Amino acid sequence: MDENLIFDLTRQALWIAVRMSAPLLVVALVVGVVIGLFQALTSVQEMTITFVPKIALMLAVFWVSMSFMTATLAGFFTDQILPRIAGF
Repeated sequence: MDENLIFDLTRQALWIAVRMSAPLLVVALVVGVVIGLFQALTSVQEMTITFVPKIALMLAVFWVSMSFMTATLAGFFTDQILPRIAGF
């Protein structure tokens, strides 16, 4: 393995990590902004109002996108990593 191949695999792995984490991070961002606006408008400063809905929605999105995450990671492993290990 030369260093260009290692850099390419690392770049692909990082890009897959970004694609897999994007749905959770987008949901957390949107819910955080919406709840922050709600708290600013109503002057309610309760910590559970921000924590519980954000965790619940992130868990729901994780459950929905779990098959996409698994397929993406398994595809990368079988298409890129296993052939490199086997020497093809």
